[in-house]
Amino acid sequence: MTSAPELTVIHVPVADPRVRPLLSELVHEYSTRYGKDAHAEISRYPDEEFTEAHGGLLLLLLERGEPVAGGAFRRYDADTAELKRIWTHSAHRRRGLARRVVAELEREAGTRGYRRIYLTTGPRQPEARGLYLATGYTALFDTEADPETIGPLPFEKHLAARGHTGKAPDQ
Repeated sequence: MTSAPELTVIHVPVADPRVRPLLSELVHEYSTRYGKDAHAEISRYPDEEFTEAHGGLLLLLLERGEPVAGGAFRRYDADTAELKRIWTHSAHRRRGLARRVVAELEREAGTRGYRRIYLTTGPRQPEARGLYLATGYTALFDTEADPETIGPLPFEKHLAARGHTGKAPDQ
């Protein structure tokens, strides 16, 4: 039995060339699922919103130096990080990589003092909906309704208080 290759987590700016596969696959996938060009959606937020200086982060999971999954968060408000661009390379799906990305993003958000994670996913992305429900997110919509009648599907998750941040609980 061979062991799975080691995954490396790196924090990168949007301009890093290793981010290109993430963005190009997301554009293709969103465009295919929703029947319209998704470039505007992908570029809706300025790149600097995903930098630590602006309260955000973009990370990649590398396997043998190649990006296989990634995701980001941006500051939504003082206590809330918003997850964006959760992605797994099409050749590497069904391996739990998206769960790992979400867990890494949650951990990083918590270390930066965020107490809540917020996100939306599209109504034609049942895999994403399943991922968020399976990883402890609360649906902020009627899960029995037809997703197409709702539009973007909002979720939230409250992070456990972190005692080692050096911040008082009410800061």
